[in-house]
Amino acid sequence: MVGESSDIGTLHRVTELATRAVPGAAGASSVRWSLGDGGERPEPLASAASHPDLAEAVDRQLARGTGPIFEVVQERRALSSDDILAEARWPEAMADLLRRGVRSFATTPHLNEPVLVTLTLYGVTPRALLPGQQALAALLVAQGTAAVSNSLQYGQVHRTAVQLQEAVESRAIVDQAKGILMHSLGCDADQAFAEMRRISQTRHVKLTALAQRIVGDQGLL
Repeated sequence: MVGESSDIGTLHRVTELATRAVPGAAGASSVRWSLGDGGERPEPLASAASHPDLAEAVDRQLARGTGPIFEVVQERRALSSDDILAEARWPEAMADLLRRGVRSFATTPHLNEPVLVTLTLYGVTPRALLPGQQALAALLVAQGTAAVSNSLQYGQVHRTAVQLQEAVESRAIVDQAKGILMHSLGCDADQAFAEMRRISQTRHVKLTALAQRIVGDQGLL
C-alpha cells in the first residue's frame, strides 16, 4: 500500500480516536482513496487500522478489489451490517471478519476534494453500532479527511474527538440519573428530566454535575 507517511499517521489517529470515542466500536480502520480521472476506478492510496487483525482483513479486501468498502466508495454512501453471521453480501470479506471476531460493522465515506476517506467501525457483538453512533463516526471521518487534505495538526482532530466523547459521556450520566429518579419518585422519563432541570436551575448546579451526584448517591446537593 502506497501513501505518504503523514497521511498514514493521520489515518492511524482517526482510527484510534474512533475506537475510543464511538460507543460499541471495538476497532476501526480507514482508507484514503484516489478519485481517479474520468471513468477510472478510485484506488486505495493508504490505509490504517486500530488492530493488526483488522489491518489484515482490510488488506485482503483491498487486494481482492471487491467488498463493502469498494461499494461505499463507488456509491458514496454509508453501508453497514448489524450481524455479519446473517449477512449474505460480500461472503469473502465477511468470512475474513468473522474469523477475527467481528460481528457487526459500519463504513462511512467523506469526500473533501481531492481527498476521499472511508472509516469503518467494527463491533464484536450484533447491533453494537447504533445509527446515532454512526453520526459521530461521520464527524470523525470528516475531520480526518480535512486533516489529510489540509495537513491539519493532530491536536485539532484530538480536541474535536474529546469534545464529542465528553458529550456522549454527559448524555450517559444524565440518562442514568433519570433512571434513578424514575425508580425513586415513581415517575416517567420526561417527569424525571423535568425535575432534574428544576433542581439544576433553582440551585444553580449544572445538569451534568447534578446527574453525577445523583448517580454517585451523594444527594441532590
